Amino acid sequence: MRRLSHVGADGRARMVDVSKKPFSARTAIAAGKIQLRKETVDLVRRNEIAKGDVIATARIAGIQAAKQTAHLIPLCHTIPLSEVKIDIVMSEGAAEVTCTARTVAQTGVEMEALTGVSVALLTIYDMCKAVDKEMRITNVKLVEKTKLDV
Repeated sequence: MRRLSHVGADGRARMVDVSKKPFSARTAIAAGKIQLRKETVDLVRRNEIAKGDVIATARIAGIQAAKQTAHLIPLCHTIPLSEVKIDIVMSEGAAEVTCTARTVAQTGVEMEALTGVSVALLTIYDMCKAVDKEMRITNVKLVEKTKLDV
């Protein structure tokens, strides 16, 4: 049975030592969805939400959050991000958000991608809460991760 990497032999939480791992090109893609009323989707599409441009704000918030992951999640490493991309697609009753994070580092970028997508979704929620009391964030998950030797 495998041990949890963030739990030491003494049972205490610890940051994993990645100093002996080689640098690799790593990519992680996370996705999530926020269910919205059709009327809310229409307001977002027409840029008529009182707080401003929902899509642009959520995109910037997601990128900013991915860059701050190590400050939010105690055992995450601070890693240099090569790219963070937030894609938001509006559909009939939802906004689907995807975050792609890339780095060349000794550890992966899954948490950065998950943080980016989560904060982008929360930003949409915050900006639309005055007009939609039925919103629901769902299906936040890691979709893919890759690692290539450099």
